[in-house]
Amino acid sequence: MSKKNLDWSNIPFDYVVTDKRFESHWKEGAWDAGGLTDDPTMHLNECAQVLQYSQCCFEGLKAYETKEGNIVIFRPDLNAQRMYDSEKRLEIPPYDKDQFVDAVKTVVRANADWVPPYGSGASLYIRPFVIGSGIMIGVAPAPEFTFRIFSTPVGPYFKGGVRPISVMVADSDRAAPRGTGDIKAGLNYAMSLSTVMAAHRAGFDDCIYLDPATQTTIEEASGANIIFIDKDGGLVVPKSNSILPSVTRRSLVDMAKDTLGMKVTERVVRYDEIKDFAECGLCGTAAVIAPVYKITKGSDEIIYGSSSEITPVLAKMRKTLTDMQVGDIPAPEGWVVPVE
Repeated sequence: MSKKNLDWSNIPFDYVVTDKRFESHWKEGAWDAGGLTDDPTMHLNECAQVLQYSQCCFEGLKAYETKEGNIVIFRPDLNAQRMYDSEKRLEIPPYDKDQFVDAVKTVVRANADWVPPYGSGASLYIRPFVIGSGIMIGVAPAPEFTFRIFSTPVGPYFKGGVRPISVMVADSDRAAPRGTGDIKAGLNYAMSLSTVMAAHRAGFDDCIYLDPATQTTIEEASGANIIFIDKDGGLVVPKSNSILPSVTRRSLVDMAKDTLGMKVTERVVRYDEIKDFAECGLCGTAAVIAPVYKITKGSDEIIYGSSSEITPVLAKMRKTLTDMQVGDIPAPEGWVVPVE
């Protein structure tokens, strides 16, 4: 194995064409065995269902190199389960969960030269997705589907590296109370684009959403869950039926309880109480934890720490989880999966 010649410590969170990707097709009632392909281009009919009615879902996970030079993936079984749940909700024939994990390993193994070296702060981002690729002009599930996984080496999700960010409270809704907010459907992210771009134009890094029913409780950000640290050092996790069940959030909850001995509370969090918390962060596969130093809602501003330094509890949580991901400290059984 010889690494690609990249400036690994300074790569952005961006798409790079790597060597191989995996593709499988569903038609006539079954998924085929699938396999690797060199071609990064997908060929679709203009009337493919995904282009007309957005029948699609996706996942995101990462592979890392350990100090010993081994390649590992973080909790792919949870991504397999979440994609299965998304597919069921969207009338997509579910891709077998064990085959999902095997396909992820196959892609990582085939692109081993693109896995950033240990200590670079970068990782190989893996994007599995499934689309309605069959022709459909009426509103109905596609007659054929395509499952594909590609990978790309990435650095920090937010520009400027790991740093405190500022967010604004959105004036629109991300998901309905009984809608698709709890699955990883592509349409959820399309819904957030106008608000995210408005936040960027206003000088913010991201936006967060309140619940659509009452506009009084915390939901999540455009592409990440939200967590808080209370003044006693406990982890507080907003709870809602329309929040995406983040793999990173679940891992942080378990790690906080079992490794760091923190008190963890998962509950409905009112917007009017977040000023009383000591720390705030966004969490997800791409960002791991992005500490938030400022939340703005109209003329109201809530400040956590400073714009130049990560608050202490979130800093400890982030380091502990990333150390587990690259094998520097032991992780719970099954969290870190080797790619042989």
